[in-house]
Amino acid sequence: MTDTKTRQIPAAVTLTPAAEARVAELMSKAPDGAIGVKLSTPRRGCSGLAYSVDYVTEEVAFDEKIETPGGVFYIDGASVLYLVGSTMDWREDDFTAGFVFENPNAKGACGCGESFMV
Repeated sequence: MTDTKTRQIPAAVTLTPAAEARVAELMSKAPDGAIGVKLSTPRRGCSGLAYSVDYVTEEVAFDEKIETPGGVFYIDGASVLYLVGSTMDWREDDFTAGFVFENPNAKGACGCGESFMV
């Protein structure tokens, strides 16, 4: 009999406490049928890829699922490779509010910060 140990695989993206709090706030105002919030990287902008966070109403087979205190956070299965090792934060100041990403896979970004390339 072999004794095997299961190692916990770390999530592709680490959410800061501020990002988790924002997910909780979004889920408290979610439309009917929403089961979580999903991060994806659609092709957009002058550098090629952008970050997009939207409500989701159903699980997709290859999406990564992260349980947070305020709700479920999904990462689009096709986007995981672009996001592994990233940190997602929520920042607000007098002029802007939004999710901010520290992505070690990004090789560059456009001047306005709307898109990135890998």
